[in-house]
Amino acid sequence: MIQKTKFSVVPIEQVPMRSSGAVANRPVVLVVDDESVITDTLAEILNRSGYTALPAYDAEEALETALLMPPELLLTDVMLPGMNGIELAVRVRRIFPDCRILLFSGQAATSDMMASAAREGHRFDLLSKPIHPGDLLRHVSAGFNPRRVNSAVAVS
Repeated sequence: MIQKTKFSVVPIEQVPMRSSGAVANRPVVLVVDDESVITDTLAEILNRSGYTALPAYDAEEALETALLMPPELLLTDVMLPGMNGIELAVRVRRIFPDCRILLFSGQAATSDMMASAAREGHRFDLLSKPIHPGDLLRHVSAGFNPRRVNSAVAVS
């Protein structure tokens, strides 16, 4: 059974690519979403665009993966089963203080969660699902090049 989705399909040929260079020098991005199609697609886009993207399908798996291969950027859905993406981001930041965080969500309920995290001193940027591959790559790249970040997007 094919599941219908509200997301538009972007042919892989339209995904911006850049030279990947040596694998050892590729920035490590941990991609977390409980929807495997989303996780795998985002990881593939990032891998084809010069990053080492590691997929994880829940927060616990993400923490285990991070301990084995520390990420330079965590890209996580907010709505995860068990530990949510904001809680995951806080834990990853405590373990890896220099890890940049980028959250994404397709649900309006995340605004309350983001406000609660902000009151506790945790500030994270939030992207809305669905996100076009070009926009994703721009935000991820901005996370690694903070000087290039415009006033609308600042990845912590």
